[in-house]
Amino acid sequence: MNENARKPEGDLRCGWTTGACAQAAAAAALRAIYEGAFQGQVTITLPGGQQPIFALSTATLEGDTATAGIVKDAGDDPDVTHGAEIVVTVGPGKSGGGIVFHAGPGVGTVTLAGLPVPPGAPAINPAPRAMITECLTAIAGEHGRSPDLSITISIPGGEKLAEKTMNGRLGIVGGLSILGTTGIVRPYSCAAWISAIHSGVDVARAQGLNHIAAATGSTSEAAVSKLHGLAETALIDMGDFAGGLLKYLRTHPIERLTIAGGFGKLVKLGDGNMDLHSARSSVDFDTLARWLGDLGGKPDLVARAKQANTAMQVLEMATAGGIPIADRAAAAAREVSMATLSGGTEVEVVVFDRDGNLAGRAGAFKNV
Repeated sequence: MNENARKPEGDLRCGWTTGACAQAAAAAALRAIYEGAFQGQVTITLPGGQQPIFALSTATLEGDTATAGIVKDAGDDPDVTHGAEIVVTVGPGKSGGGIVFHAGPGVGTVTLAGLPVPPGAPAINPAPRAMITECLTAIAGEHGRSPDLSITISIPGGEKLAEKTMNGRLGIVGGLSILGTTGIVRPYSCAAWISAIHSGVDVARAQGLNHIAAATGSTSEAAVSKLHGLAETALIDMGDFAGGLLKYLRTHPIERLTIAGGFGKLVKLGDGNMDLHSARSSVDFDTLARWLGDLGGKPDLVARAKQANTAMQVLEMATAGGIPIADRAAAAAREVSMATLSGGTEVEVVVFDRDGNLAGRAGAFKNV
């Protein structure tokens, strides 16, 4: 999902996950094998009881092997996989071997520990695996067969699409992941982004890293990476979801956390906001004015800060006056972060300007 996309007004249409599309394609392919022909549509049952109907974009049957494809409809969610074709080939497996999954072109392979599936396995998450397994087991049972099947899932163009996701950083190479727990994509729920944050933490912990850096954007990420010389697996693309990161670290702690971001975002965190998106939280200019006053700012500067249009404008005014307001913002953000974490993790906060220059800092680690 593109976190910078603005949510449209009005009711939004839900869509289907890659996992639901794969389940439907697998079901259509297996029925074609058993019945000798494809139907034009396929209906599946999702974990919540919903029964969506999918049209097939691909349907080929050759002996005891069939391939079906479904074009993913993500509804009104700005999902990078919207419009991608999920293609599943079903064929005979080893007798007594059950259902075995394989990654076809465009579906990634896991290479790092810490994800829900082990290294070397196709990047098909446990929930979609369970959905597909249950569905195909039921179809096999209807036809008096044993579900000993080979399932290969492909996404044409998936390797290129994966460049727009966090898969590479998570150690998923060669393509996209097959995801989804409910089968339903709820527009702008941001669940996929927060799940990727959690996966990033899990991978870092599994690699034995004791220091991660979570950044609000690409400029601050590049700057904090250079500041600390961190490996890519230690970098967490937090975006606007400070709460999603901090609450997860509370129960999955890492020794050291650096939070990096621009001045405006970290001002909002320092004011207690856990969601830093402009549509869901705002910079409080009264807070900035109060900080300026506490730091010795003259009354006219404090008054101008209250009337400022942007946080960056306040930063520039404070910098011109020699007032370290970025340090104050970093300190406030650090206090909020530590309170949310409730111990167990050392916290450093660094503020960068638009050019990636260090503007403020609080809680700098020793021996780093």
